[in-house]
Amino acid sequence: MKKQVVFLMTDTTRKDMLGCYGNRNMITPNLDSLAEEGIRYENAYTCQPVCGPARSAIFTGMFPHSNGTVANGVPFGDNVKTVGQRLTDHGIQCGYIGKWHLDGGDYFGLGKCPEGWNADYWYDMKNYLEELSETDRVRSRRSGECFRPGFSEEFTYAHRCTDRAVRFLKQFRDEDFFLTVSYDEPHSPSLCPAPYNEMYKGFRFESSASFQDDLEDKPLLQRLWAGELLDAPGQQVSQPSEYLSLLLGCNSFVDHEIGRVLSLIRDILPEALVIFTSDHGDMLGAHRLFSKGPTAYKEAANIPLIIRGGEKGKVVHAPASHIDLVPTILDYFGIPIPKLLEGKSMLRQIYDAEVAVNQAVFTEFTRYEVDHDGFGGLQPMRAVTSERYKLVVNLLDKDEFYDLQHDPEELVNRIDDPACLDTIREYHGLLIRHMNDTRDPYRGYQWSLRTWNKGFVPSWENEGFTRQRENEEYEPRQLDYDTGLPMVNAVRSKYLYEMEGKI
Repeated sequence: MKKQVVFLMTDTTRKDMLGCYGNRNMITPNLDSLAEEGIRYENAYTCQPVCGPARSAIFTGMFPHSNGTVANGVPFGDNVKTVGQRLTDHGIQCGYIGKWHLDGGDYFGLGKCPEGWNADYWYDMKNYLEELSETDRVRSRRSGECFRPGFSEEFTYAHRCTDRAVRFLKQFRDEDFFLTVSYDEPHSPSLCPAPYNEMYKGFRFESSASFQDDLEDKPLLQRLWAGELLDAPGQQVSQPSEYLSLLLGCNSFVDHEIGRVLSLIRDILPEALVIFTSDHGDMLGAHRLFSKGPTAYKEAANIPLIIRGGEKGKVVHAPASHIDLVPTILDYFGIPIPKLLEGKSMLRQIYDAEVAVNQAVFTEFTRYEVDHDGFGGLQPMRAVTSERYKLVVNLLDKDEFYDLQHDPEELVNRIDDPACLDTIREYHGLLIRHMNDTRDPYRGYQWSLRTWNKGFVPSWENEGFTRQRENEEYEPRQLDYDTGLPMVNAVRSKYLYEMEGKI
């Protein structure tokens, strides 16, 4: 049997923007059907709720702090390999169609196919713009174009991506392949033709306590982010807007485009593994915040994830993470999972939804974008989330701890609650261990020197270990600084040789 994977991704789709996640006001019949045919994950998290860093983890299997893409506009290093490169080197055809956002260029990209992907199908947003006249380029960035006479589906990036995806699937239907279709939609300007452009006119989300959050016991960064909305009435925070109506309309439109791909898959590739997710969500007024940024709130970080190809109609509540997608894909193709990857294969869970791959998952933030002074600038954040609890350490600000069972809206920050201290310390231990295990370059005693972590004594040496990189599929084994010979243990005491009397 052929091994074939179709990876579908949108930009800025929240969980509650899909009907299958319980919001029946959302018109997403194609993704809802996909969920009925596969597994829907309730507690899947992005690795960083910003476009580029989120995608870097999805396509490399390494956290942003490991692959180098810690903000939009920062490319990962030449020695970081994508899943496309790894699969291509094993003779598997790889196509990437759509938004990339990982080459260090501007929002649209450089228009050049990276190694590991079929150049005949490479189509990032720069390629799309190059098809347009200067007048149409400007039109493609104006939300109001949706309402002008003659605006068509064929003009949109989503439609042109789908056309290419259909051609790829037909051409390689008899081969092993991995195809990514990465839609920019529903991200603003959220261009969508009729009837989608009017479908959600006047829509507002149902009243939620999160719109009333005064952020009084939350980090300062959140109050600054809220700005004028900090003191606004809750109904003003959640009021209808053209931005929201077009975002949701474009979300239904991209569901239509995804439906074109899914229809062909069902016709000619019924055994293909199909994965759908979004890079991150959008606060949309929850906690008086908009867009995405330095937060682990569910609206921005808890993303939709649907996988078809194993069990059908099941829901997984155990935590899941984008970091596990590359190991899963390699495992599906029978390729050994490299030591360098920082996630786990979900393949057993896909075939048996009762399997728990993770007890907790990790989310981070460093900064939003190199180009922008705003969005809080440098905001180092590391978070750990289980099905029950969420700990967020904001290095330069107040930390957060939520009991998701009793406080699903994440309103009550219990970081200073003595009754929670033992649990906070347990999750903090998981977080520090994760930062060490993944060689987080921002790790240090500061992440433990917190107001609630009384009795902690900082050390200049931190844990006192050397932790070298193991990327031996594409690099020679690194050398031990103290011997000049190939390292024996990648993780070792910094003072091993001194203790042994060898230096």
